[in-house]
Amino acid sequence: MGQYFAFGPEETTIWIACLVWALSEVVGGKLAPRLRQKGTVKTRRDSGSRMLIRLSILVSMIIAFLFGTNGITPLPDWFFYLGITLMVAGIALRQWSIQVLGPFFSTTVQIVADQRIVTGGPYSVIRHPAYTGLLLTVVGLGLSAKTWAGTLVIVALSGLVYTYRISLEEHLLKAQFGQEYADYAKKTKRLIPFLL
Repeated sequence: MGQYFAFGPEETTIWIACLVWALSEVVGGKLAPRLRQKGTVKTRRDSGSRMLIRLSILVSMIIAFLFGTNGITPLPDWFFYLGITLMVAGIALRQWSIQVLGPFFSTTVQIVADQRIVTGGPYSVIRHPAYTGLLLTVVGLGLSAKTWAGTLVIVALSGLVYTYRISLEEHLLKAQFGQEYADYAKKTKRLIPFLL
């Protein structure tokens, strides 16, 4: 059918990376946080953003595989290695961020009882490192499929979805923590240390 349904070294690597990503989301992003959660949810303001994120990831995978399989706007072979490296780095950053948040991590936008602002680990320089990890992973997916147009579409789609999600989350955090969150926001960037 296409190169991503064959099992050469690159194809096997990209499928393994996607499987590791999926397993990390189930174990690190779903099961472990549920076991650690303390208290009850005080405020939930997800507004459909969790579903949008899931949909954007699915669409990103489809775009990467379709563009890559059909050789649409191909990139040189070395982009495969850059893409896989970004995927692994993104998965690692996201899981580290989830572990640092501990019982306060959730896949929905919510505030739980006894929640506090976490400023350790990656949160010392960026406010949303788990989203940075996801963005690195999907960009890496596009690059590993060796398609520049597919990667641009993935970046644009992810940019829109995560901008919406972050605005919801920051609005809720500002409402909950007021000046404390405003002070934290002045010292950190949203997604990229010292830049954005």
